[in-house]
Amino acid sequence: MSSHPVPNLKPLAPGIVLALLSIAFGFLLGGSFGAAESSIKGQLRSSADAVFETVYEGDASKRDKVVSKSWAYMKRAHLHGGAIGAAALASILLLGLLGTTGLLERISAGAFGAGSLLYSIFWLAAGLTAPAVGSTGEAKEALGFLAIPGAGLCLLGIAGTIVSVLRQLIGAPVDSD
Repeated sequence: MSSHPVPNLKPLAPGIVLALLSIAFGFLLGGSFGAAESSIKGQLRSSADAVFETVYEGDASKRDKVVSKSWAYMKRAHLHGGAIGAAALASILLLGLLGTTGLLERISAGAFGAGSLLYSIFWLAAGLTAPAVGSTGEAKEALGFLAIPGAGLCLLGIAGTIVSVLRQLIGAPVDSD
């Protein structure tokens, strides 16, 4: 029987829930892509066609390029949701295993969980917005209010985790077995 106590994850629960929501978001997008890819691509095309003469000035090549890149952004949302969400969850569980759930650990967990979800939502929103505005660059710029905090929260979360792990490793006594 192990003498190590079971970690108390309750103080990290908001981050855990947000990371799991990010993973679920990624999985749900993947499932919807599998179930309705042609329909989703058709909707992106319809959104671009609605402004074909005004925004694209009748340039089918430009429209098709934006629609294609928009679909790539939507796939990026799916991948980021699963991958960053999983990284956030692993990081948060590591914080729980350290045995300390102070302010640094709680902030790091919440930041990483929230950032993983927010950043994934950014890519989906950019993919959905770009065909109507005629540019993926313009869509990303318009949605910077999602991207910048999302990425920043992820960086804050991983930085806090690294600091917490280093504090634990450096401050822990070394066994002399």
